[in-house]
Amino acid sequence: MGKIISIANQKGGVGKTTTATNLGASLAVMEYKVLLVDADPQANATSGLGVNSDNIESGTYECLLGQVPVEECVVETDTPNLWLLPTRIDLVGVELELVDAKQREFYLRKALEPVKDQYDFIIIDCSPSLGLITLNALTASDSVIIPIQSEYFALEGLGKLLNTIRIVQTRLNPELAIEGLLITMYDARLRLARQVVEDVRKHFKHIVFDTLIYRNTKLAEAPSYGRSIIMHDATCSGAVNYMNLATELLKRNKMTK
Repeated sequence: MGKIISIANQKGGVGKTTTATNLGASLAVMEYKVLLVDADPQANATSGLGVNSDNIESGTYECLLGQVPVEECVVETDTPNLWLLPTRIDLVGVELELVDAKQREFYLRKALEPVKDQYDFIIIDCSPSLGLITLNALTASDSVIIPIQSEYFALEGLGKLLNTIRIVQTRLNPELAIEGLLITMYDARLRLARQVVEDVRKHFKHIVFDTLIYRNTKLAEAPSYGRSIIMHDATCSGAVNYMNLATELLKRNKMTK
């Protein structure tokens, strides 16, 4: 049975989509079957893997509402073993569609259940909010990775996210675990960045990934080509960082081949 991992943080610009896309691609090239679920109405994961959201007949919105099975919406990417459940801007309407629905936090779990055995990993790219779509993602997940940018306000809002995770664990998904905190956009030349890493590791200890994701131009430009960093430039430091993260994730889950 595949493991479902949400990439979540209500702060924007911390590297959620970059992490979801490139961690998924890294696991895929290591010969694990991966499904990337775009659960962000901005559809950056969709466009970042070369899929035009305007051409999507059905995606996360229809699957979440139970209108179309996931297997009918999944598309292939140019990364071997990586598939995408794409989305469009209309995903934002789910919040209104489900406002009065019973067990509204469980819709994504129900949608993914039939395909969970078909993949080694299902990675959900969450929106920068703690709204109903993100709650659905956390309720459907086995664990969550929290990207944290190595800047002054890195820990701002983290307490609110951790409290939301605790509420989900208590009321909706007792099996949900924190896979780890991931430091992103790291610049070793900056004293502040080094201090942030030190503070995060001091406060959260073993749940912080050893892997750091360094600032890298190739990582920033890869989405404009509609490609994962692995397919864009497998030798750059960004690709190496995400391959290292994938390896660390596999070791933590005792899944190394």
